[in-house]
Amino acid sequence: MIGYTTLGTNDLPRASAFYDELFGVLGIKRIMEFGRGYAWGTGMDKPAFGLMTPYNNEPATVGNGVMIALAVDSRAKVDAVHAKALALGGKDEGAVGPRGEGFYAGYFRDLDGNKLNVFCMG
Repeated sequence: MIGYTTLGTNDLPRASAFYDELFGVLGIKRIMEFGRGYAWGTGMDKPAFGLMTPYNNEPATVGNGVMIALAVDSRAKVDAVHAKALALGGKDEGAVGPRGEGFYAGYFRDLDGNKLNVFCMG
């Protein structure tokens, strides 16, 4: 159902370096470059993650209650992505661990304050 998501940034070089490194943990690379931003994914026919400066040239702001969840296939990858986000300067928003039956997750904010979650089922 999801085609792609997009987050805004006020510092594209800094933010894109963060996501290059973060998604590198999962073997995911940039698949699009469009002047105001980039997209990462595993293929043009798969869901993608976009990052860009706002189209209206106003400052990017964090949406209250907005979060993007990144699905992975193992607890080890949850641990690795969450740890990498924090090592790159992201802020912890919820330590890695079980959250209910069969749901394992960690929460963090990127360098612009956008909230993300990395999770696996099982």
